[in-house]
Amino acid sequence: MRKICVVITARASYSRIKTVLTAIDAHPQLALQIVVTGSAIVEKFGNILPHLEAENLPVSAIIPTLLDVENATASAKTTGLAVIELATFFTNNSPDAVITVADRFETIATAIAAVNMNIPLAHIQGGEITGNIDDRIRNSISQLADLHFVATENARNRLIEMGLSPQKVFCTGCPSIDLVCQHRSFNFDPYLTYGGVGAQPTLNGPYLIALQHPVTTEADHSKWQVENTLQAVAALNIPCIWFWPNADPGTDGTSQGMRAFRESHADIPFHFFKHMESRHFIQLLKNSACFVGNSSVGIRECSALGVPSVNIGSRQRGRERGCNVIDCVPDTEAIVSAIQQQLRHGPYKPVSIYGNGDAGELIAGQLARIPFILKKHILPA
Repeated sequence: MRKICVVITARASYSRIKTVLTAIDAHPQLALQIVVTGSAIVEKFGNILPHLEAENLPVSAIIPTLLDVENATASAKTTGLAVIELATFFTNNSPDAVITVADRFETIATAIAAVNMNIPLAHIQGGEITGNIDDRIRNSISQLADLHFVATENARNRLIEMGLSPQKVFCTGCPSIDLVCQHRSFNFDPYLTYGGVGAQPTLNGPYLIALQHPVTTEADHSKWQVENTLQAVAALNIPCIWFWPNADPGTDGTSQGMRAFRESHADIPFHFFKHMESRHFIQLLKNSACFVGNSSVGIRECSALGVPSVNIGSRQRGRERGCNVIDCVPDTEAIVSAIQQQLRHGPYKPVSIYGNGDAGELIAGQLARIPFILKKHILPA
């Protein structure tokens, strides 16, 4: 029985790993350990613990590490604290392999602790490109990792070009697409279920979903960037469901912009949620007229659903996308124009850029059978 430890550091990471967790937990040759840390246990950023409990998934440890997210010093110290605490957990629980997810700044702490303790490290979602500091984190983890589960063939090829062994890089697709493929239509009242703040516009007609994070390399501009988006959506006078940003440098600026706009525009049809369970979020996303913001949701899940998406600014620059995405600068007029274009177009044909819906099962299967051999060298040129 192989003990597989999955470290979850943020709400976004949970949606990227959920089907992997359930597949590992159900596999007869694997024993699942879950460590929840970082912003994933902080209420205002989307505490995932109730969702894990609802899924009957075993939480082995809850480790508070998140310091003030507003500056790079705090991000670095959060990472350092996580290395210390994760090393203690790994010592006491002896996992046979550790999984780190995607590219947020906290994820490299998992990699540093595992590699220094000679524990095989698996990385999910390496080889992708974004216009953010995440690129440097992601590529660093890829060089540290022993196994790689990537979402696309292009991502696999990039890792091989970086000198990683092709035998250790598996194209499984993205586990978040598993959730899209598992989606079933159902009725629920988002206001009654999740509360939130703001008006409660009817969602029977066209509505938008907005999710805009700060860009860590442009943290000083986060407030005016989100203000431009808010003004653009307000100018269209269409109901909009907004979600709170990630815990990153610049988050305070984004949050202040959203809060001030909400308080001074009480009559606009906007409602704000902190977080939502995956199946409910996908339901809202599937029925929306357009997604607006700079989250990878607009590129990844929306492509699989055929939902029109307006991608704002540089955060997702370089990421593979379908024809459902229109890119624009963080300017109010440009955003209005892009949304109007998408509303005129309507739904797109779904495409399977990021997988066919079986990533969780594929990853669990590989973890059960492949040799755990620590990587010693990159391939020669």
